[in-house]
Amino acid sequence: MRRRAFIAALGGAAAWPLTAHAQQPAKPVVGFLSSLSANDATRITAAFYQGLNETGYVEGRNVALEFRWAEGRYERLPDMAAELVRREVAVIAAISGTPAGMAAKSATTSIPIVFAIGGDPVEPGLVTSLSRPGGNVTGVTFFTSPLAAKRLALLRELVPKATTFAVLTNPDNPPSRLEGIEVPAAAKTFGQEARVFDATTEAHIDDAFAAIVQQRIDGLFVSADPLFFNYRDKVIALAARHRTPAIYAYREQVEAGGLIGYGASRSDAYRQAGSYVGRILKGEKAGTLPVALPTRFEFVLNLKTAKALGLTIPLTLQAAADEVIE
Repeated sequence: MRRRAFIAALGGAAAWPLTAHAQQPAKPVVGFLSSLSANDATRITAAFYQGLNETGYVEGRNVALEFRWAEGRYERLPDMAAELVRREVAVIAAISGTPAGMAAKSATTSIPIVFAIGGDPVEPGLVTSLSRPGGNVTGVTFFTSPLAAKRLALLRELVPKATTFAVLTNPDNPPSRLEGIEVPAAAKTFGQEARVFDATTEAHIDDAFAAIVQQRIDGLFVSADPLFFNYRDKVIALAARHRTPAIYAYREQVEAGGLIGYGASRSDAYRQAGSYVGRILKGEKAGTLPVALPTRFEFVLNLKTAKALGLTIPLTLQAAADEVIE
């Protein structure tokens, strides 16, 4: 009897750690849905983690993340969003572009969604208003389209004798498509012309540049689209090869060799998106969190690229820049 009692007691003791482990709450899983590729999103992913950390969430300790990268192929986003819904994630962070946000919204009306996009989220129907988004969706906008005229004006300062500009857009992305309307309108007010060249794939970028070169364009406006960010090395190399002055929306494009960039800070926007995800995990409702607007803007110049193009950047522009790369 004593032996049986000992074995029974041992069995009960051996079960204690298993019981205790089973009672530990499961970590919430955040689905990270991006139009970009993982290699091109190192900085923004770090900023997203920072926002999560600010709300008390650390990956591996009290939250898990599952990543889905579309690598610039927007047609993959709906299936990826559906995968995350089937996985029953706690929140979907639909990052890098309106198509990712729209794919997530089409996939679920119950799982909270936090987007980070460059355009107006109301116009495509992501939210009903900026102040009270409603439903299960909220997020951050960089509002790149309203800055289109400003970027064109900066490009005009660099090439004051230009008469014709090219606008590289992706018609599959509403904010990029809008820039293809706003930039020609802005150029017209200066008595100049801006012609739109569309690209929806990597191969189309080559086609667009072939047409740009053929038409003897004086300067290039690259719209704020994840495709052109994802393939920024290609775009920058083509602009350099054909000696075409170009302006971009993001710091990373200028750091990679682009001439000039102006736009909202992507890192700050993704930090805000991470913070919103953390707040939702703590119990706040997505639909009651107002869409966050840009708080920081970045103006970056690359003097090395300017020299290679034979351009002299006015000292007034250099003084106004947040960063000058030499």
